[in-house]
Amino acid sequence: MSDRHILTAVAWPYANGPRHIGHVSGFGVPSDVFSRYQRMAGNRVLMVSGTDEHGTPITVAADAEGVSPQEIADRNNRIIVGDLTGLGLSYDLFTRTTTANHAAVSQEIFLGLLKNGYVFAQTTLGAISPSTGRTLPDRYIEGTCPICGYDGARGDQCDNCGNQLDPIDLVNPVSKINGETPKFVESEHWFLDLPAFAKALGDWLGTRKAWRPNVLNFSVNLLEDLKPRSYTRDIDWGIRIPLPDWRERDDKRIYVWFDAVVGYLSASIEWARRSGDPEAWRQWWQSPDADAYYFMGKDNIVFHAEIWPAQLLGYNGGGDKGGTPGSYGALNLPTEVVSSEFLTMEGKKFSSSRRVVIYVRDFLERYDADALRYFIAVAGPENQDTDFTWAEFRRRNNDELVAGWGNLVNRSISMAAKNVGAVPQPGDLTDADRDLLTTTSGAFGTVGELLGRNRQKAAINEAMRVVGEANKYLSDQAPWKLKEDPARRDSVLFTALQAIKDCNGLLSPFLPHAAQQVHELLGGEGTWSVQPRIEEVTDLDDGRPYPVITGDYATGQAVWASVPITPGTPLDTPKPVFTKLDESIVEEELRRFEEGS
Repeated sequence: MSDRHILTAVAWPYANGPRHIGHVSGFGVPSDVFSRYQRMAGNRVLMVSGTDEHGTPITVAADAEGVSPQEIADRNNRIIVGDLTGLGLSYDLFTRTTTANHAAVSQEIFLGLLKNGYVFAQTTLGAISPSTGRTLPDRYIEGTCPICGYDGARGDQCDNCGNQLDPIDLVNPVSKINGETPKFVESEHWFLDLPAFAKALGDWLGTRKAWRPNVLNFSVNLLEDLKPRSYTRDIDWGIRIPLPDWRERDDKRIYVWFDAVVGYLSASIEWARRSGDPEAWRQWWQSPDADAYYFMGKDNIVFHAEIWPAQLLGYNGGGDKGGTPGSYGALNLPTEVVSSEFLTMEGKKFSSSRRVVIYVRDFLERYDADALRYFIAVAGPENQDTDFTWAEFRRRNNDELVAGWGNLVNRSISMAAKNVGAVPQPGDLTDADRDLLTTTSGAFGTVGELLGRNRQKAAINEAMRVVGEANKYLSDQAPWKLKEDPARRDSVLFTALQAIKDCNGLLSPFLPHAAQQVHELLGGEGTWSVQPRIEEVTDLDDGRPYPVITGDYATGQAVWASVPITPGTPLDTPKPVFTKLDESIVEEELRRFEEGS
């Protein structure tokens, strides 16, 4: 294993309900593909996240059910943990924001910013619901953008022009909760002095040449109109403000988005504390050679390319006002913000309220996890908005996974098992044999370079191109016609099985469940692709129970290199790796979709 440390910081799913496949196409599958590749390449990966559990939407859901916000968070936390584990997302720690550890870390970041002069108190106008008296979060207020005229801008940002907004800026603002016009009242809050980071953020973004162009351009454009942003909110559900006269107030809390991004650090610290080495997190957060990759959908770019880096800069003393690092020491900024575009469904925007949705748990009840992972990797919204249709999902599954990769595995192993009962002993290899093995072994360099740059769509297309070369080789060599020449037949089958082993390595980050099956079909023993597990733990500080996702990923055999196959390894008649989907599933799913929407 190398000494290179890589932090995979995965966007925190909000705990107001189960996640749908649009969510995991942005934060889930891409981050796991990246992490699995980096582990196979021998790097030290720390993949962290958790459920984001504070803020008004949780209280709205709790009020509607007549339960506490904590009950809503507890229930949805368990649902989301189950969903993400079922999808095979290999978190080192997936935790939650309602831990005592997270509160302490969030408060330390706030105090470090305050010490360096980057947060200040100010009286401002805040939006409340006239009927309930509750604060309305920025994202729960919609209206017309005063800059571009877009009807449907949110109170924090216009998705059409990308400009930051305040709710009071909106023309004809309305509450998304109940449609009423919000009332604006004076309230004292703490603000993050974003303009004090304009130069530092600009200098930093100027060095981010390898980012996806759409992400970098959007991030740079954000710097044109930086304004102070409220760090606190009038709400009773969230992390308390760690100051005299504020700490015990029941109507003021740290804004959910400011504590959620701190979660990447707090989860790393919690992981270290649970590992037995409380200082281990520093290797990912303070080493100059460590890299940090943040994965999310494009609606979260502003928080990861502007606000969280500003918090880190301010805590480090790196803005216009200078300062010194807090008690944690200087913390690394993101190496890359890896943002995906949006996934739509049958031409419509995902919407749980309008029932234009398929939840991860429902999907996994009917289809293989790797079928969804494959679709997201090969046809997902990496660089542009993409539409999920059931017809295209079925086509990709049947034509590419079943007929392409699965068929290569099945027919090659079947012939070897039937004719030899084991991996054949090859004779002299021909130019065609050597050419194929040069192609499959050489693809680790090409595909790995693409995965290292988060060009996952190009990476899986290259891997599947190599699968196609192996299929062509098998058809051209036709070992089923070589009954009279068993030595040549065995050489062809040996070559095909070695190519399959190589292709299985190339596809392991994308298809970890299938990769384990193929490993076993080739006679491999033990674990090739380690799957995550759910552990029941107690809060390190207050003893409350909750589930986490974790895993012993270093125990897997998967490596990013061609691994020689061993002649004589026993082989059995294989079972299909993938399930072919009947045409009727398209009609059935479209019926469900139309009834839901």
